[in-house]
Amino acid sequence: MTPPGFLFCSDPLGPRRPDPGFAGEAAAARRAGARAGLIDHDALLAGDTETAVGRVRRDSGPYWYRGWMIPPDRYADLERALLARGCSLLTGSSAYRTAHELPGWYEAFAQLTPRSVWRALSVGEALPDPSVWSDLAGGLGPGPGIVKDFVKSRKHEWHEACFVPELSEPERLRGVVGRFLELQGEFLAGGVVLRAYEPFVPGGEARVWWVDGEPVRVTAHPDTPGLVPAPALDAVGEAVRALGCRWVTTDMALREDGVWRVVEVGDGQVSGLPAGDDGEGLFGALLDG
Repeated sequence: MTPPGFLFCSDPLGPRRPDPGFAGEAAAARRAGARAGLIDHDALLAGDTETAVGRVRRDSGPYWYRGWMIPPDRYADLERALLARGCSLLTGSSAYRTAHELPGWYEAFAQLTPRSVWRALSVGEALPDPSVWSDLAGGLGPGPGIVKDFVKSRKHEWHEACFVPELSEPERLRGVVGRFLELQGEFLAGGVVLRAYEPFVPGGEARVWWVDGEPVRVTAHPDTPGLVPAPALDAVGEAVRALGCRWVTTDMALREDGVWRVVEVGDGQVSGLPAGDDGEGLFGALLDG
């Protein structure tokens, strides 16, 4: 059986070499004994799958993807294009969407993460009546909340497009949702999510990397690269195994009452490492896949 390889994004200015954002990881993967191929991320997003996978050797076996985020529909295009070349992705398109988007992973983690409700909304779709957001928020009850899409928030525009001081105040809720949608624009992923707000300890964040249901690394969260807390993982491991996706990350945060919570789940292929970390300790675990 052919061992797994890794597909990295190519450099837009030099398609024969890895994107600078992943060059260190590509070198680490090769040092671990893996083969490394390149795909054209820009071509994939543009719908040109033939160009996107044109540098992947035919019949070269299974691959993990490792690169920039890909919308789930485009990831499915990548999967089909690779199959046509006699290759495969170890994370299929269904599993990718499950781990990448909150509605896919929420049920498995419902007891470990802030309460959430959502509404699908496509880019370019006519915006619903603003009362929709108040109706949606009713599923969470009163109190502060967070606005995000299926993948990301705009936490750097905290008061403008993320935090709602009181979900039961319709005007404020509509204003934050409206500004969030305006700023996301064509990058809106899946729709709108409302989450109950939970107060977390500043700097108390960690990213846990799971392969086949086992935690193989705990790193700093990319937003706090100098801090690596040690979260409790027993209950999280049960949820990861229930989710059934092979390579995922869980972003953990310490709540002010001392309870560790899962704030995000992600597909490990597109989750970021902290600055200066080339992932060498991760690739060995993935080569056993």
